[in-house]
Amino acid sequence: MRLLIVQFVVLTLAALTASPAAGADDDTPPGGAAVVYTKDNPPAAPKLDALPLKENVSEYGITWTFEKPARVGQFINGDWYVVGAVAVVKIDPAPRYGSEVADDELDGREKVPVPQRCRNGSVLNAPARMQAAWDSGIMNYYAPEARARLPIAMKPGDSLASSISLKQSEKVTYPYHPGTVRGEGDNSPVKTIAVLTCVAGPLPPDAFRPGYSGHDTRIYLARDLKRDLLPHFIQPTDAPDPVKFAERVRRPWCDAGFFSFDVPQNSMPNYAQAYAQCVADAVLLACCDGTKPEDRERLAIDIIQIGIDHFGLIRNGHPGWPAHGGHGSGRKFPIVFAGAMLGDDAMANINQSFPKAQFGEDEQTAYGDCWTGAKVVFTGHSGIDQVTGIGRDYVRAGNPWGPYEHLSPDKWLPEQFRSDAYRRANTSTCFVAQALVLSTMRLEKAWNHDAFFDYVDRWMFEDDKPFRIEIAKYCQPPYSKDTYLDDSKDWFHEGYADQPWVKQLWTKYRPLCPAPTDGWKQNHDDSYYRNAVQKQRKE
Repeated sequence: MRLLIVQFVVLTLAALTASPAAGADDDTPPGGAAVVYTKDNPPAAPKLDALPLKENVSEYGITWTFEKPARVGQFINGDWYVVGAVAVVKIDPAPRYGSEVADDELDGREKVPVPQRCRNGSVLNAPARMQAAWDSGIMNYYAPEARARLPIAMKPGDSLASSISLKQSEKVTYPYHPGTVRGEGDNSPVKTIAVLTCVAGPLPPDAFRPGYSGHDTRIYLARDLKRDLLPHFIQPTDAPDPVKFAERVRRPWCDAGFFSFDVPQNSMPNYAQAYAQCVADAVLLACCDGTKPEDRERLAIDIIQIGIDHFGLIRNGHPGWPAHGGHGSGRKFPIVFAGAMLGDDAMANINQSFPKAQFGEDEQTAYGDCWTGAKVVFTGHSGIDQVTGIGRDYVRAGNPWGPYEHLSPDKWLPEQFRSDAYRRANTSTCFVAQALVLSTMRLEKAWNHDAFFDYVDRWMFEDDKPFRIEIAKYCQPPYSKDTYLDDSKDWFHEGYADQPWVKQLWTKYRPLCPAPTDGWKQNHDDSYYRNAVQKQRKE
């Protein structure tokens, strides 16, 4: 389903330190610091006639043209809004459907009836389902019925998300996966997405864009941000440039499907391991005293906007992003962070507000007796179903990808070695920065899954050398015992964070948090895990 684990990690490690090439993508907006609006300097909403009257607006290479000139403004992140009912009569690049998409434009896996072909698709009030209508090359989750056809009538509360499709052989420039193209492996055929929102009246310049899913009229304001929640870190010398890093989180992250089959590849990571690292690393940078206040604000605003968008999906009925290797990680973090910063309890306490929403980090960690002696475990490639409490063993499909760490390695099946490989290479490493941010912000209660934090402490503090030696005695191809035994392959060993500068911050600031660092050694109620294993065995 994805590149081989070792290949992916090597590519990811190289990309994490890369910066986008200047001018590599001509629809990349210039970066910029954000104005820090507070309750002491709240900006007023402009008068309607003070807003520009425009026939069209453009963002990220996408232009929307109106039936007649309309008053427009911009949210704090730069996205456009239009005031009052409007009809969009033209989009550039033009959406193309059916026979407008020629046979020689199809990629090798794009096998849909001619009427369902699509390029540069748009969606009005995107449904909160695992569906996407941007491009007919989307695997598994393409839903042509959701496509919006011109002219598109918009009324206040509506959101129009429009896309640009990748052309054949066009290379992606996004730093986490540069050079990828459509139609290869699991790659999405979507290049970028921009969102146009219709509102009832002019908004102050510190207004956040509402979520793009459904019909959303709630407006959050940056003046209300609880910036005092952010800790203050001394910035490591090898930390990324916060201005350049902000370019990675600037555009809309539209992510309703799964396996990243539908994501805009020039806007966001195409694998959730990098997704989880990116959003948490951005917040870590926003907490560093070496980052200028206006640059910290830029990073925080962009992660909060991602959280608003993902919360909108969950609130409108999206099931969430369940555990499946590294694919389910990272979405809960920006929701909790945004809710805490905005003072929205329903958003911050997402597990309590929407207990059936699924998130990979929660489904892959639980209290239980581990064969290493630890009291918290990684629950496998596909973890424990958050809704039913059943371990996802997929026995009938031949994939025992559920709980396995209660067993010693001599009892592991081949696919359980796969779970352990994902534990090491594709999940635990991307949990570290998230856990550090949440712990230093005192958001453990809002996160509402204590096993996650104790598991990350185990990952960072447990000496796993003797356990790697034991696993190596039994591991089977394609999982090499040399990878377990070679100490230089630190990306595969406990104690690794996604970047050295992240580990520096962890080492310095995690011990200063109130929660003890040895909770992973202590007894906890493990009935959830035991029940999940029992139900798994019955299946």
